[in-house]
Amino acid sequence: MKAIAINGSPRKTWNTATLLEKALEGARAEGAETELVHLYGLSYKGCISCFSCKEIGGKSYGRCQVVDELTPVLDKAGEADVLILGSPLYLHTETGEMRSFMERLLFPYLTYTPGYASIFPGKTLTGLIYTMNVSEENMAAHSQDISTTASRDIMTRVFGNCEMLLCTDTLQFSDYSKYLCTVFDAAAKARRHEEVFPRDCAKARELGAKLALRAKEK
Repeated sequence: MKAIAINGSPRKTWNTATLLEKALEGARAEGAETELVHLYGLSYKGCISCFSCKEIGGKSYGRCQVVDELTPVLDKAGEADVLILGSPLYLHTETGEMRSFMERLLFPYLTYTPGYASIFPGKTLTGLIYTMNVSEENMAAHSQDISTTASRDIMTRVFGNCEMLLCTDTLQFSDYSKYLCTVFDAAAKARRHEEVFPRDCAKARELGAKLALRAKEK
């Protein structure tokens, strides 16, 4: 059983990456072999709208025909028993690298048929983990409830399932005094990181364990 987590944050040791590590820790507790992939540092682009993945009888039908440093990651993601994507929200949605990854991963499996049926051939169990500066109460004001739900819905359409974990009001800087960010209460951010973030980490671990357990029972 293989569980793969995809980090869409440019930081390899901050909030998103930490939560993904915890999710993989939970998956390992259920016997999964795990891998964490960092998208930043890979050279690739998003969908180039060539439609090779839609060409009837084409050699790339149902898969992205572009070959670059993302190609082996897409192969691993398509073959995984558990796939967990993690991203901070930038300008109310996933990072550019994560959006490009999702385009290349998801679009080839969707068909231009009534209902946009999926042709994904596997039984991968999936999850989404999001981190963000805004509080849970303010998500709607920034349309972040819409963007995260939309991504969960498209993951569900392709894979038939998707769990989602939202980590809100996160600590963005270790030293707020270095940056122009007076909209935030630095002391409150630090206190929340100390008190609430460990609970988010526990939820991420539970998510990874839950998906791995379900994969093991299939």
